[in-house]
Amino acid sequence: MIRILGVTQEHEIIQDIQLEEIESGNYLWYWVDFNQPTAEESKKLSTFFHFHPLAVEDCLHVLQRPKIDYYGEVQFLVLHAMHPETLLVEEVDLFVSDKFLVSFHHGELREIETAWQRIISYGQQGARPTWANGPIAAAYIITDKIVDEYFPCVYEIEDELNELENTGPDEPVDDLLAQVFVLRSRLLKLRRTIIPMRDLMYRVINSQHIQKVDQHHSYFGDIYDHLLKLSDMIESNREMTSDLRDSYISLNSNRMNTIMKTLTVITTIFMPLTLIAGIYGMNFENMPELKWKYGYFGVLLLMFALGAGMMTAFTRRGWFK
Repeated sequence: MIRILGVTQEHEIIQDIQLEEIESGNYLWYWVDFNQPTAEESKKLSTFFHFHPLAVEDCLHVLQRPKIDYYGEVQFLVLHAMHPETLLVEEVDLFVSDKFLVSFHHGELREIETAWQRIISYGQQGARPTWANGPIAAAYIITDKIVDEYFPCVYEIEDELNELENTGPDEPVDDLLAQVFVLRSRLLKLRRTIIPMRDLMYRVINSQHIQKVDQHHSYFGDIYDHLLKLSDMIESNREMTSDLRDSYISLNSNRMNTIMKTLTVITTIFMPLTLIAGIYGMNFENMPELKWKYGYFGVLLLMFALGAGMMTAFTRRGWFK
């Protein structure tokens, strides 16, 4: 679907414009949204707008890394929106000039819809703040909404990490380690999206090619600050998962060492007892102790005394702790 929103010279919002009408000169600027376009509609990028073939190719072949390219008076931006539940990335392509904004995306996006409705509400309320006028302002609103959707993803992981940190010692270590590795995987997905978006926004606020970006520097700078905060939170959370992972591995190793130590002590106690039992279990005829009336009880007493003595010695040394 292709939908078009135009802003007249009187700053009125006109919707449901035909594609052929946008170049009539009646509009101060317009926004064309390619929302889940068909193959035929996608061809309009080349046949109607005559965008650079490389930019059109980037639109049709997802997923590209977040970036900005300059093609004459048109700036081409690739943004990444993220679904909070699945952390799957949806590419959003923007063509920005001083007269139009063209957005292109293959999936339904709440961020685009929110920005669309926000522009319409400005027209209905008669509100025309300086930063809300023009394609660069619409591009800012889209980018701001995309970045805002990153925060719930990071906050959810932080909450899960706090729960893990407060987990009791009786929880199975294998289950805790599995949860940590799942969280690290999710953080890695977020990092692969947020860090490139942060670098892109740095280029935008320092660009000399984008029209009127200097007038909205503080707004784009605010988005950059949000991305900096998000990247710091991700790195902090990754360090926390590393600490938790190391703690759980150490705890698991300590438990294993305790078990092995206990088994080793028990084995050591039974070694001399096994030796005595093995000696008197041999079938030689010339074994005087076998004919002794109290030999059986004496050997049992000796084995008991050895076992008790070794257990006492090991207990005093703390080997059973």
